[in-house]
Amino acid sequence: MMSLALDWQSGLQFVNAPTSPAIVLHSGTPGVTSPPEALAYAVMGCMAMDVIHVLEKGRHDVKAMRVSFEGDRAVDHPRRFVSMSLHFDVTAEVEPSVVARAIELSRMTYCSVWNTIRPDVDLRTSFDIRRIASADITDTDAV
Repeated sequence: MMSLALDWQSGLQFVNAPTSPAIVLHSGTPGVTSPPEALAYAVMGCMAMDVIHVLEKGRHDVKAMRVSFEGDRAVDHPRRFVSMSLHFDVTAEVEPSVVARAIELSRMTYCSVWNTIRPDVDLRTSFDIRRIASADITDTDAV
């Protein structure tokens, strides 16, 4: 299983989290980004940028967002992804329906990277909302 994370900086800029490898491509070298990891970053980055854009366009004050990825690959060649899971940790005063809608818009309409991937790849999304002064909210979309 591959696990990666991106942290939102501002606008549409995201950087890999300190626990994730830098974006230098090399196959088979631990600690260096492989092409499948680069694809994972591309899906995360594309969808995260869409979600931030939708939330900010709706005038929601997003304080932070992290997107995490887990993916399973086929055992045999080509070792393509057979499933992907994206989890969005959003820190903002925003209703769950707004975040769910932003993720769905990215998935179905805006994210060119996701929409380039084979249609038989299982994509699951989930999110947590960390409110500035109240309890956290969790939601999962098992589509």
